[in-house]
Amino acid sequence: MPRENTIVSFEAYLRSQEKSSNTIEKYVRDIRLFLSYVELDEWGREEVLRFKEYLREHYKVSSANSMLASLNCFLKYEGRMDCCVQTFRQQRQIFRDEKKELSRSEYKRLVMEAERRGNHRLSCILQTIGSTGIRIGELAYITVEALRDHLVHIHFKGKERVILLPRELVKLLKAYCQRMHIKRGSIFVTRSGQPVDRRNVWAEMKKLCIFSGVKESKVFPHNLRHLFARCYYEKEKDLVRLADFLGHSSVETTRRYTMISSMEACLKQLELGLLLNESWRSESRKAGM
Repeated sequence: MPRENTIVSFEAYLRSQEKSSNTIEKYVRDIRLFLSYVELDEWGREEVLRFKEYLREHYKVSSANSMLASLNCFLKYEGRMDCCVQTFRQQRQIFRDEKKELSRSEYKRLVMEAERRGNHRLSCILQTIGSTGIRIGELAYITVEALRDHLVHIHFKGKERVILLPRELVKLLKAYCQRMHIKRGSIFVTRSGQPVDRRNVWAEMKKLCIFSGVKESKVFPHNLRHLFARCYYEKEKDLVRLADFLGHSSVETTRRYTMISSMEACLKQLELGLLLNESWRSESRKAGM
C-alpha cells in the first residue's frame, strides 16, 4: 500500500509543522482525491496540470484554489517543486452573498431558540463566539480563571494572542458556571469533562433553524465570527485592531470578513453625484448656462 504509506507520512509531516487538526484533515482529504485521480504510481507535471483542469471544471474557483494550496504543500513535501502549479486568478469580491450572511436579528433568534429549548450551553457558546470573534476550536481557552481577569490567552495555529471578554459576557458565563457547578478549567465541556466537539456544536446549531426561522445555509460556527467582524467594523472602523482580535496576520484576510453585505449597499456607495441628471439641468438653467 505505497499510496496509503505516502498519505500517512504526509499526515505526520503536517503534525510536525504544528498544523491544526482541521487543516490536517482537509489537506489529507485533498491529497487522497489527487492520488485517486492520477491513478498511476508514477506521475509528473502533466498529470498535475490535468488534475488542476479537473478542479476548474468541477469546483468553484475558491474551492479549487484551496485544494491546489493543499496539493502544492504536498508536492513541496515530496520534493517535487517542478510540479507545483499556480492558483486560478479570481476577481476580488466586494460584497458578500446575502443568502449566506447571518444578520443580527437572525443571530438573536438563534440564541433565543437555544434558551427556549433549555440548551443553555449552546446559548452561551453562540454568545461567546458572537461577542469575541473567536474560532470554535478556541472555546477550550474560555475558562473559569479567564473570567476573573476578563481576558483569555489563546495559543492557536502556532500563534498567541489575548482576547478581552466583554463585561456582559463575563456576567453571563459566571451565571452559567454557577448553574452548572463549574468551578475551574474550561467552561464548555461535555459530561465527561472533555472540550465540546465542533461537529456536535454544528449539529446543535442546525436544530435551531426550523423554529427560529433562520436558513440552515447561514447557520454554522464560523458565520458567528463573520458577524462579530462586521459588527465591530461598523462600530469602530478599525481594520488593524480587528485583525488583532481575529488573530489574522494579514489585514487583507480581515478585509474579507468586513465586506459590505449587499449589492444594493455597494450601488448606493457609487452614487457620487457625477452623472448628468435633472438636478444638474435645473441648476444650469438657473445659472443661465
